[in-house]
Amino acid sequence: MTATAPEVAIAGLALASPVLVAAGCGGTGRELAALDGLTGVGGFVTRTITLDPREGHPGRRVHETDAGFVHATGLANPGLHQFLATELPWLAAADVRTVVSVAASSLGEYADLARRLGDSPGVDGLELDLATPDGPALGLFDTREPFQAARAVAAVRRDLPRGTALLAKVGHDPLRVVETARAVAEAGADAVVLGNALPALLPDGRPGGLSGPAVRPVALRTVAEVHAALPGLPLVGAGGAAGADHVRAFLAAGATAVQIGAALLHDPTCAARAAADLRGET
Repeated sequence: MTATAPEVAIAGLALASPVLVAAGCGGTGRELAALDGLTGVGGFVTRTITLDPREGHPGRRVHETDAGFVHATGLANPGLHQFLATELPWLAAADVRTVVSVAASSLGEYADLARRLGDSPGVDGLELDLATPDGPALGLFDTREPFQAARAVAAVRRDLPRGTALLAKVGHDPLRVVETARAVAEAGADAVVLGNALPALLPDGRPGGLSGPAVRPVALRTVAEVHAALPGLPLVGAGGAAGADHVRAFLAAGATAVQIGAALLHDPTCAARAAADLRGET
């Protein structure tokens, strides 16, 4: 039985499905498309793009656990210039709603990313990654305090062209998530993504993030708490969703849309199948 209408809208951005591909888990999009993994999804969130290229952490970056996996990528990406030249044109031609995930080391870099991406054909929205585990250690602007997260949103909002959706991605912190969500919304975020990994440790002692099934109960709680406190704020749930039943649980908790990420590493078609299930096709 279909529990929800398949079409939703966030900040005026119409989506064919409430199911989105989460940042960093769908490669460049080509990898999923080759397996029909983008068919019917509401949108694709790119891997996190920074102004300059990043090689990422050396050695093994993903370690599977009983409850998901611990990862430390170092935000490997080709940098803005190469992304605009090689990855964004393919996404635009693929006719998929594209939200570009971005991170920056300063407010000036956030503003620069907003200007250059906002004017680029094929960009439907930006997702500010304000919740990367150990972000300051990676040289990112420190957004752990709500007022600093709000400053990053304000810097982007000021330079982002009208009509480009602005999503702020904040972490699963049940103690401060409502405060942070309120701060970024007041600073100009059109929607808040409640997601990202929980701080964890890799087997070799390096800091990383935990993603997967273990995160889902925490993610559902943060969605429910923010929705109760800020019922008019569009929310995107993220964390441990792997199928249509999980998507329905997030929607019931108050989310408008749901991102599927870690599960794609085991089943690259699970987001597309969840979208089809919600449409009543399976």
